[in-house]
Amino acid sequence: MTIHVPRLVVAGLSGDAGKTLVALGLARTLVDRGVRVAPFKKGPDYIDAAWLGLAAGAPGRNLDTFMMPPEALSAALARAAGAGIVLVEGNRGLHDGADATGTHSTAELAKRLGAPVVLVADATKTTRTLAACVKGCAVIDPDLRLAGVILNRVATARQARVITDAFASMDGPPVVGAIPRLDGDPLPSRHLGLVTAVEHGDSLAAIARAASIVAAHVDVETLVAIARSAAPIDATVPQPLVAAPGPRVRIGVLRDEAFSFYYPDNLDALTEAGADLVEVSPLRAPAVPEVDAIYAGGGFPEIHAAALAANGSFLRSVRQLAAAGLPIFAECGGVMFLARELRVGGRAHAMAGALDIAIEQTSRPQGHGYVEGVVDRANPFLPEGTPLRGHEFHYSHIVESREPETAVSLTRGTGVGARRDALVSRSIWASYLHVHALATPEWARGLVAAAAEWRRAGRVVWA
Repeated sequence: MTIHVPRLVVAGLSGDAGKTLVALGLARTLVDRGVRVAPFKKGPDYIDAAWLGLAAGAPGRNLDTFMMPPEALSAALARAAGAGIVLVEGNRGLHDGADATGTHSTAELAKRLGAPVVLVADATKTTRTLAACVKGCAVIDPDLRLAGVILNRVATARQARVITDAFASMDGPPVVGAIPRLDGDPLPSRHLGLVTAVEHGDSLAAIARAASIVAAHVDVETLVAIARSAAPIDATVPQPLVAAPGPRVRIGVLRDEAFSFYYPDNLDALTEAGADLVEVSPLRAPAVPEVDAIYAGGGFPEIHAAALAANGSFLRSVRQLAAAGLPIFAECGGVMFLARELRVGGRAHAMAGALDIAIEQTSRPQGHGYVEGVVDRANPFLPEGTPLRGHEFHYSHIVESREPETAVSLTRGTGVGARRDALVSRSIWASYLHVHALATPEWARGLVAAAAEWRRAGRVVWA
């Protein structure tokens, strides 16, 4: 099919340039004007994607040229065919990728999407030099359409004027906005990036403030015109997973302030494969409800460790179900929750104890970036030989373990250590690797199949 929907990539000259503020503000401003926005985040980022989804009133999805093959990117874009605009927030600097040539950068994604780019640039203590840097971003890749620049953290009107004149003198892209320095940050950060939308004290107020800033200081009409100038592009119609015959299964998704890292495409894939999803809060629920499997995603259990430990009845229910063989697929924060204990700031907090491991939260990243590997041992969910591409971002590591079996050999990434990942115990998969359903379609089918076997037999599905 041919996609005619307007498209725009909001990129940054560097990380922390202000692109999230602009993307959120632009999304909400357009929604308030009656435009249906399809929001995307470049890269394997849960936090910004969730903020974008909240701002746009639609699921914030991810696009990544490393994790997703071209057909998956195409299918993701095709899902947005009926939107008024596709809005993509980049990550890091425009040309920053996996290597010195910028492989898998925001620029590369923009070219694949046929989308023009507006670049957000931090103007702190600079004038003509900033124009030179932006001009360099355009010159380095003539195939990239750099259509505009938004200045951020501008000190004075004079500074904005000098920078704008410098751009004009270099025949650079037009300046389409100048955001002044702000009093207070509406989007506070911590060790993994922004505070999540679900944990923010008033996320809707933060988004409203971002929208008011963009409406006041950015030429929104010009940005819309730039997006509309994107040429039509061919895209593959996504093929939904075909659910296996038989009754639908129930998969419990651990979800609350402590666990919020889920790709919408993963949840959609589970639904398409034959699962009804049941959200359950480890912070508040007294026990796991009647389900056929558990999906324990990532998040910030280290921030909520004391509260999680205090919910003893829920921890016991998870431990008992794990011992009985209930299929549990856990990623990163989910691994920490399944551990015997989680150590934070020198204090040990009791966790579910479904795995005989202890995990320590540190002040430095223990694994950060893309992960590549292959499934090389039997497990409940994925066939041996399945290639995996995903990402990890964790400040924790395993300090004690009596769980000897792992199912994934890594060629890239840290995992649980020694170039391995995915602890496998009974019917549990516990990895620091986050998988994406569009990159690994076998994942949703495998989790639903394991749940269906539990539902049918009520016994251990793998041993």
